[in-house]
Amino acid sequence: MAEIMKVHGSVLSTAAQRVFACLYEKELEFELIPVNMAAGEHKKEPFLALNPFGQVPAFEHGDLKLFESRAITQHIAHGYADKGTPLVLPGKQMAILSVWMEAEAHQFDPVASKLNWELIFKPMFGIPTDNAAVEENEAKLGKVLDIYESRLAQSKYLGGDIFTLADLHHIPNISYAMRTQVKKLFDSRPHVSAWVADITSRPAWSKVVAMNK
Repeated sequence: MAEIMKVHGSVLSTAAQRVFACLYEKELEFELIPVNMAAGEHKKEPFLALNPFGQVPAFEHGDLKLFESRAITQHIAHGYADKGTPLVLPGKQMAILSVWMEAEAHQFDPVASKLNWELIFKPMFGIPTDNAAVEENEAKLGKVLDIYESRLAQSKYLGGDIFTLADLHHIPNISYAMRTQVKKLFDSRPHVSAWVADITSRPAWSKVVAMNK
């Protein structure tokens, strides 16, 4: 009997949500091992044996142990190419896709994560929102989304004409942001707005959302 994949993480974590979404897109079974981040379990053993940086998620499949959500999703997408949604592309197309995966990690995620921290998570934990940080990061996100608007005028998805990891990696932060004032930045750009509506309505993402209920 094949060993089931295990994801150690929290259903609230955008990084863990990336991995859940990928597994659901691939129609793969997995077990969630909850990590109580409020109690600091991710900063202690035994979790540190899985991810020495003390961040969720961590992934186990038999003797394979991985951390960093984007590395995990790439392992799943390439390793289970014959299952579910393709998520990666062949040859030169993969190079283009990789560009937009890097853009998500280095351009989009830092500002979107800061905004979600200020507007979603700080209120959740009873911490005052830093309005100056919100204003600064809204301006930065607007510049990123201007570039996305131009890209999405040329292709339906960031990596090309099919849904891939480049799109999937954005969904958790977008999903949180659409519950805040930041929604206006996505809605005001027609190609970005259509793309957001498309990727956040995928059945696999609905299953991730259901994990929080």
